[in-house]
Amino acid sequence: MIVTIHRGSHQIGGTCIEVATSNTRIILDVGQPLGDPDAPAKKDQNKDLPQVPGLFEDLFEEGPKVDAVVLSHAHGDHTGLLRWVRKEIPVYLSRGTSKMLMAGSIFAGQHKLARARQRTLRPLQPTRIGDITITGFPVDHSAFDSLAFLIEADGKRLLYSGDLRMHGRKPGMAAQLIRHISSRPVDLMLMEGTNIARPQRTGSSTENEVQEHFHKTMQACPSLVLANFSPMHVDRMVSFYKAARKANREFVVDVYGAFVLHLASGQCKIPKPTRRNQIAVYYNQSFERTWEMRNLGKVREMFLGDHIELSEVLAEPEAYVMMFRPSMLKPDFGNSLPEHTYCIYSYWSGYLKQPQYTRLREKLAGVSGELLEIHTSGHISRPDAIEFVQAIAPHKVAPIHTETPDEFLSCFPNAIIIPDGQPHVVDQA
Repeated sequence: MIVTIHRGSHQIGGTCIEVATSNTRIILDVGQPLGDPDAPAKKDQNKDLPQVPGLFEDLFEEGPKVDAVVLSHAHGDHTGLLRWVRKEIPVYLSRGTSKMLMAGSIFAGQHKLARARQRTLRPLQPTRIGDITITGFPVDHSAFDSLAFLIEADGKRLLYSGDLRMHGRKPGMAAQLIRHISSRPVDLMLMEGTNIARPQRTGSSTENEVQEHFHKTMQACPSLVLANFSPMHVDRMVSFYKAARKANREFVVDVYGAFVLHLASGQCKIPKPTRRNQIAVYYNQSFERTWEMRNLGKVREMFLGDHIELSEVLAEPEAYVMMFRPSMLKPDFGNSLPEHTYCIYSYWSGYLKQPQYTRLREKLAGVSGELLEIHTSGHISRPDAIEFVQAIAPHKVAPIHTETPDEFLSCFPNAIIIPDGQPHVVDQA
């Protein structure tokens, strides 16, 4: 078994990993480097393609056939290069990842993955790809239905963590993975290290604490509460919803958020977007201007019975928590927010440097409002990562999805660093 990290050994985002035997090649994730979370993907952004022979259409050298692309979750830094992957290569993914990719293609300008190319991975069920066997394990992350992968071939066992955390709503997922994996030695573990350089968790420490912080903020706010977060983050959407209910406010989502809730509610126990559930659907101006041109009539009709007009929100702003993005400020609100509006920002803090947030802060200040950062990472903390790796007890552990790979050397005596582009032969434990 040979592992090549084509990209990701020393950066966050843009992950692309090859696992190969003499007969089979699979690619774990095909990610685009991180950027604006709300910016639509551009078809000409192929400058970010890693040089993987045989993977992309009409680019680089041919190389041996790629048998499959395997996706851990639907975030763009793991899926953003799908549009350039050769059309004959099948894509293996979870049901939830398929649903989130569909939502992203409709609402966020992401690539539409043809159903004929998709192969569903059932959790805990081994799937054979050539002479490689891959088993997906559910993990708690900020993308719905994320998976880690156990990959077995040539008598070797490799565990790819994907992106995960231990401080979310579902800590039992990690316990289940450890229980299944630790019965036999793991020869190599590729472990995400997004937060490995930080001694403690970033932001509020758990998803439940985030929810409680939301609730207290909603109680303290005398006016409208705006919720700025990724619609793909289903757990965060549930946190906003539960906090709003506790604060006796109705949760207003846009059509994107409503569609994500609709898709996810068919797979797990979360509320459907209905006013009976205290969830109203707002058709923002961007959607209303473009739905007909994009042939989204069926999507538009889905939530009309539960829609809410902005005038209803503005007439009684203290009664609502409203999903919001800065691009709505001018077309929807006319650059005028209700007095004392609070905006809860629940993304990575780095995005706040963008000009759209500078303008938003100015508008909030003009109405005696506030922008409050309330967030916890979708990625595992350093203490939890150490505990997790120790529980798996791999023969070797290598960093992935991190800007500080050398930190692994101080955390794990069995750590190795596999530089980008260098094939690594997996040693048996």
